[in-house]
Amino acid sequence: MYLIRLDDASEYMHLENWIKMEKILDKYDIKPIVGIIPKNEDRELIGKYERDQYFWRKALDWQEKGWTIAMHGYTHVYSSEDGGINPVNLRSEFAGHSIIEQRKKISAGLKILMKNNLYPKLFFAPAHTFDLNTLEALKYESNIRIICDTVANDIYSYNGFYFIPQQAGHVRRLPFKVVTFCYHPNFMSSEDFVHLKTFLKKHKNRFGSFDNLDFKNRELGFYDKMLQKSYFFLRKIR
Repeated sequence: MYLIRLDDASEYMHLENWIKMEKILDKYDIKPIVGIIPKNEDRELIGKYERDQYFWRKALDWQEKGWTIAMHGYTHVYSSEDGGINPVNLRSEFAGHSIIEQRKKISAGLKILMKNNLYPKLFFAPAHTFDLNTLEALKYESNIRIICDTVANDIYSYNGFYFIPQQAGHVRRLPFKVVTFCYHPNFMSSEDFVHLKTFLKKHKNRFGSFDNLDFKNRELGFYDKMLQKSYFFLRKIR
């Protein structure tokens, strides 16, 4: 099954691109996972886009039409050079920080989302980086027990959480049981949208949604471990 994940939704975003993405997904009846930054302080975003005073209403509309809401960090500001247990990048808002600090971020972010009647079902960190303290902070401060990140063939369970694998930054044919394509609409080009539409037209039947997923207590298998080892090896030598 293929899934679409959208990152960096907030009061400061590329409205035209997000509207374009929403129209495409609606046309093919695809319900994505959308990651919302509760309190965006990322200068790359707030210094580039004007504040959208209607953002929280838009996010509520997404939730009401079946998009799955995810908590995407807290401020989206990197404050360490730690890759944690998913070292896709060596920068993080969470990895490398104390459990106390991470609990504060999780708690504050969740309060903002719930104040706006948004109820996240899962979490994924900015830059894909988090550590064991992040998981413990989520246990203390929330009911969230699902993470959308890491490389694997299928959903697996670890340390009291389910992990939905996320393997690519754009649509393409991949041989895994569950594949999540992670898009950043704020930075998509016209060519990116054309490629997405072309792929969806050909492979719409392979796409599902969060509600179609089967969460079983499956541990990482040999194939999953080899995928992870290969992926992170290639990341290091690039």
